[in-house]
Amino acid sequence: MKRRTLDFLFSAGGLMLAGLLLVLAIVMTSNANFSKNYVKDQLSQQKITFKPAAGLTAEEKELACVVKNAGLPLTTGKQAECYASYIGLHTAASADGRTYATQGDFISGLRAELAAAQKITPPDGVKVADLGTRITAATAARESLFKGETLKGLLLTSFGFSVFGVKAGQAATVAYIVAGLLALLSLAGLAHALKTSKDTAFAAPEYTNGRGKLPEKPLVNV
Repeated sequence: MKRRTLDFLFSAGGLMLAGLLLVLAIVMTSNANFSKNYVKDQLSQQKITFKPAAGLTAEEKELACVVKNAGLPLTTGKQAECYASYIGLHTAASADGRTYATQGDFISGLRAELAAAQKITPPDGVKVADLGTRITAATAARESLFKGETLKGLLLTSFGFSVFGVKAGQAATVAYIVAGLLALLSLAGLAHALKTSKDTAFAAPEYTNGRGKLPEKPLVNV
């Protein structure tokens, strides 16, 4: 095969691949922008604002991101992850570390104790009243846990969606760089092809007589 032909083939293939990567990069950039704008619009509609720095408790100040975003509106996926941690801190403290699911088991245990106390003759009025109060408080805490964990989950979903957007942006950047390099190499290949003689062969065999290169293929005696 002629060297010039090979250069043209590789250059054309490189340009086609560069074009494909460019299209992919544009699509990924579009997806990244959509993710960023969508998350921002949805979170902004919630009108959530981080507590001001002056109002943070000692436990809240242990969350570095909460201190960093103090007083700021929640508009990004990263902030959503931070606020989810903030909610998790308060939900854990509201029921001695129990979750919505485990709080239900806790309430069931209290009700079993209340039923047993009411069967005693005569009933222990103090214990019955105390268990009733604890059940009421635990039920209210479970409702708070449900709301807190639901909001936490929604915020983490927004964060996860934003991460996909960030990854798409990073992939687009890599695709742009690779497409640019391929385009430059392909253009260099075209330039080399135009400078190469049409008669130059690629990897042409060299014929020797054992002492050096012969100027042309030796004749075969018949």
